[in-house]
Amino acid sequence: MKIAKYDTDLTDAQWAYLQPLLPKPAQRGRPPKNRRRILDAILHLAKCGCPWRYLPANFPKWKTVYHIFRQWITSHHWAVLHDALRVLVRRTSGKRSRPTAAILDSQSVKSAGHRGVVGYDAAKKIKGRKRHLLVDTLGLVLGVAVTPANVTERAGAQLLLAQVLRWLTWLRVLWVDGGYTGEAFAQWVKGLRPKLAVEVVKRSDTNQGFHVVPRCWIVERTTAGWCAITKQPPPVPRPGSASP
Repeated sequence: MKIAKYDTDLTDAQWAYLQPLLPKPAQRGRPPKNRRRILDAILHLAKCGCPWRYLPANFPKWKTVYHIFRQWITSHHWAVLHDALRVLVRRTSGKRSRPTAAILDSQSVKSAGHRGVVGYDAAKKIKGRKRHLLVDTLGLVLGVAVTPANVTERAGAQLLLAQVLRWLTWLRVLWVDGGYTGEAFAQWVKGLRPKLAVEVVKRSDTNQGFHVVPRCWIVERTTAGWCAITKQPPPVPRPGSASP
């Protein structure tokens, strides 16, 4: 069967960059699957947003693709790929590989009809979950935590930052919106990272209607991109992955 080409398929140059970052095939057992086609299948699924079972037949079987995808998440190889690509994008954009500034925000979303703990966000009048997102100044993801929607911004931020600040040692500025106002939160962050300053970007009281909030709009751009391609938030990067 001739392999169909999709816009999401890796180019030869992209595959050459990613291949060394993947785990080596096992020396025993069944012959290894074509890992390039596995990646092509995952990228196609993420772009189209279709269920695993609806993966086109010219890819490997969906159970195989899903099994390998879960293996890479558990072994943190997926986080290694993510971090390495972020470094590449930052260098291409003229940035240093390790960010010194980050933006933190959250978004409440309605939950689908599947299992999982949900809550009610009274401020947004949404029953579902809340994703707490940390990005660099380009909007590239540094970390994610998903909680019930009734969890406050500061509580969710503490859950997220307690994980990611252990290896994001180069951060010096953390920009947040008014939901994170308070000396207690700033002091908590400083307790984890004494050199990391929390700066609250407040909305103007004189402006009427919608106005873009400096810096914080970058997080909205990132979450909008997620909504366009997938319903599943990316995993939080793990310790031992490539340098942020």
